Amino acid sequence: MGRTAAINRKTGETNIQLSLNVDGEGVSEIDTGVPFMNHMLDLFTKHGQFNLTVQANGDIEVDDHHTTEDIGICLGMALKDALGDKKGIKRYGNSFVPMDDTLAQVVIDLSNRPHLEFRAEFPSDKVGTFDTELVHEFLWKFALEARMNLHVILHYGQNTHHMIEAIFKAMARALDEATTIDPRIKGIPSTKGML
Repeated sequence: MGRTAAINRKTGETNIQLSLNVDGEGVSEIDTGVPFMNHMLDLFTKHGQFNLTVQANGDIEVDDHHTTEDIGICLGMALKDALGDKKGIKRYGNSFVPMDDTLAQVVIDLSNRPHLEFRAEFPSDKVGTFDTELVHEFLWKFALEARMNLHVILHYGQNTHHMIEAIFKAMARALDEATTIDPRIKGIPSTKGML
C-alpha cells in the first residue's frame, strides 16, 4: 500500500482535502485557487517523486493567506501520518538547486522536533498576485505539522519567481532523500530509539 495519508480539514476560512503518497511517481492533481501555489506544489510533487492531490477552497477574496497557510498545515499532517514510526528512513536530506540566477539549499531532519530556519529575502513583495511573505508562512506551518527541522538557505538570486521555485524544488529533493528507506538502517534512525 505504501506510505500514504489523507487529510480533510474544514474551518471557517478554508476547506481542504489533501492526499499524499511518499512513494509516488511525481503525479499531482492540484487545485488550490491560488495559481502560484498550484505551480509550486506541482513542481514539489514532481521533483520529490511524491503523489499529491490537493483540493482547496478558501477565502481568496480576502487574500491568499489562509489558503496557503492551511495547505501547509495539511501537507505537514499528511507527511507525519504517512511516515508513521519512521523505521528505516534516512532521516536527513540536503539538496542544492540552481535556477538561472538563483541557488537555493534546503536541509531537512525528520527529527520530530519542529523548527524552521529561513535565510531568504526576496526582492519583490509579489509574484503575480501572490504575496511572497506567504512562502515563510507555508514553510513554517509545513515544518510545524510534519514535526521536522527545515532549514532554507537562499544563497543568492535576483528573480523572485526563480528564488521561490528553487526553494520548493530543493525542499522536494531533500525530503525525497530524508524519507528514503535505507535497508542498512535497522529500526528507528536515532540513538534514543525513537523520533
